[in-house]
Amino acid sequence: MKHRIALMFAAALAALPALPALADSSVASRLDARGMRYEIDGDGDYKVVYNYAEEGRTQLAFVSGRTEDIAGFRIREVFAPAARLDQDGIDGARALALLQDSREQKLGAWEVAGDVLYFVIKLPDSVDAAALEAAIDIVAQVADDKEIEFSGDRDEL
Repeated sequence: MKHRIALMFAAALAALPALPALADSSVASRLDARGMRYEIDGDGDYKVVYNYAEEGRTQLAFVSGRTEDIAGFRIREVFAPAARLDQDGIDGARALALLQDSREQKLGAWEVAGDVLYFVIKLPDSVDAAALEAAIDIVAQVADDKEIEFSGDRDEL
């Protein structure tokens, strides 16, 4: 009997859709609570696509599927790509301007990963669904505005 129950349990687990190993279901439950549509990418990050219909643009935004612990805080990143460094001519002067812009932002800052410029908000993972949604809205809007500034009409990120 025990063997049969174990086999049934294993079969039930196998029938569930596979999620990337890094995905954190607490993010899914908060996004679901706000009615946000998302996909989980290969890194386990939650990808949200914003559609700015009036401007004819879209913007990607992500919630990291994992957290990091520092000094007793569990931190989750919310981020959105804004530019490609080489393609969009991010040079020393523009980098300094981004540092100044980071100083003026009340929440979030500019970061570089590889050849991509991101706007990133690092939050305590304990934020509720509404605060997480607000952070995603902020990174998407700030990144899209900067993408327009750097790339004009191109809408690649």
